[in-house]
Amino acid sequence: MPLRPRPEIEKLKVPPHGGINYAELRALGISPDELLDFSVNANPFPAPAGVREALSAIAVERYPDSEATEVRDCLACKLEVAPGNILVGNGALELIRLLTLAYLGTGDPVLVLEPTFSEYKVASQIAGAEVIDQGGVAEEGFLPLIHGTVDLLRKHHPRLIFICNPNNPAGWYLTRREIERVLDNCGDGLLILDEAYISFTDGRWSSVDLIARGNVVIIRSMTKDYALAGLRLGYALAHGNIIDVLRRVMPPWNVNIAAQKAGIAALEDADYYARCWQEVQRAKRFLMAELDRTGFPPVPSKANFFLVKVGNAGKFRSALLKHGILVRDCTSFGLPRYVRIAPRTLPECQKLMTTMKEMLAAGEL
Repeated sequence: MPLRPRPEIEKLKVPPHGGINYAELRALGISPDELLDFSVNANPFPAPAGVREALSAIAVERYPDSEATEVRDCLACKLEVAPGNILVGNGALELIRLLTLAYLGTGDPVLVLEPTFSEYKVASQIAGAEVIDQGGVAEEGFLPLIHGTVDLLRKHHPRLIFICNPNNPAGWYLTRREIERVLDNCGDGLLILDEAYISFTDGRWSSVDLIARGNVVIIRSMTKDYALAGLRLGYALAHGNIIDVLRRVMPPWNVNIAAQKAGIAALEDADYYARCWQEVQRAKRFLMAELDRTGFPPVPSKANFFLVKVGNAGKFRSALLKHGILVRDCTSFGLPRYVRIAPRTLPECQKLMTTMKEMLAAGEL
């Protein structure tokens, strides 16, 4: 009889993520190069021009720098923090796994504000922790009630609190005052503030100074900001003591040399973000207005993506995919009547709306 895994792993359920399912596309006869992917909340524009040049000159025969020193130095300069407050990871997901590995044990309570990124729960359950969910209010765009969060903090005293801000998939965005209220009631718990989508958020505020409180970890994604999904690159900001703990459980050479060089090149392009921000906002406004006129009113969102109530999310996704367009079925978020859409370039958004109108006329939606 084969060796069985730990009980936590045997009962673990891993939900699907957004993005391309290559086996699914092959079965449908759709080329990934021809797909319009609105399911991923990433910058839809090409990576900064310097990235390709940097990739052409990497020394693939060398091990990468385990400390990602140059990337950390660039980030430290940009964010005005010490390099010792930064840990670079193989995407934000690795950093989430490192946090649960370092701080959670069997039975430890963890608070997660739902609906949200499933990996908070998955990573916690792998560690054997007990996850406490706080659901949002549908009538308020799934926004959580902070007084309810405080009540749960006082009752359960969680070791980790995961808040995706802005939230994925709903796009709500908590104010500094709300986050500080959570922090004031964390006790010995550690707040994980996932800001993977902060760069394309309306009315964003800087949370960086909060790390001085000693019980905050901010996670950000260069994958999302600079269109580097294929390379995987993220970072954590925290007090130096927390960074030291995470470094102990981090695998050596966790960020490959290509990702490090691409990250440095991206950070050196000072104008890239401003150019992309304007175009993303224009595409978002167009798409939300057109969807509303077409009978699919979006849920208001502060982020560069939003929820749309469509009835049966799985069927809606499948119907569009046959036309080479991918949206995010939000059933895995506990929202089976919603899809999530992240605007792409304006011409691509126009194509999405043209296709949807033709499908509505043909009775396909």
